[in-house]
Amino acid sequence: MKNILCFGDSNTYGLVPGLKDRYEWGVRWTSLLDKRVRKLGYRVVEEGLCGRTSAFEDATRKGRKGIEWLPVLLEAHSPVDVVVIMLGTNDCKTYFHADAAAIASGVETLVRIVKEFDPQIEVVVVSPIALGEGVWEEGFDPEFDERSVEVSKELPEVYREVASKWNAHFLAASDYAGPSETDREHMDADGHWDFAGGIGNKIEQIIWQREKNTFAKNLLSVS
Repeated sequence: MKNILCFGDSNTYGLVPGLKDRYEWGVRWTSLLDKRVRKLGYRVVEEGLCGRTSAFEDATRKGRKGIEWLPVLLEAHSPVDVVVIMLGTNDCKTYFHADAAAIASGVETLVRIVKEFDPQIEVVVVSPIALGEGVWEEGFDPEFDERSVEVSKELPEVYREVASKWNAHFLAASDYAGPSETDREHMDADGHWDFAGGIGNKIEQIIWQREKNTFAKNLLSVS
């Protein structure tokens, strides 16, 4: 089986909105993607972690800095054929004081890490769902504010530029899903289903193109 590494935060982990529970296998988008690509000879490696950022160090939660962990995971799960990177929501927290460009810079570093590890790995840069209005209000998540929401909405544009620069693939999760009304931050079960459809289509396109290219190379070598 070929490996698709899904590297993300709580929306890749599958956190249930408003709870500390995790959506079960068969509900979270990574499991739905896995079911879809199995018939093509691929499997999904889940690497979602609550609180993970692209490049920022969280002083209260260790091990959340994505650029430090991605090299380890690439080696641990090698060989890897496709890497899906969906980070940025936690980077919008107020204490990081990051704008969209700074967050995109961290994601670009992640893409570079993958390409330096193995240039043949296909990378899918996914801008996360936007934060919901009022996510900072009492009873929700005080680590965000109004500016956090605005920055989250700006991420698709700058992530698209990163993907183009590195000849990677791009997908905006916000085109398929949004935050739940429960916590204004995480996808609910329907959101996981809808996003799985979008990322599934993208991954299938990548797989078929890879197979086509491999067939063409083999044909040339024979001739």
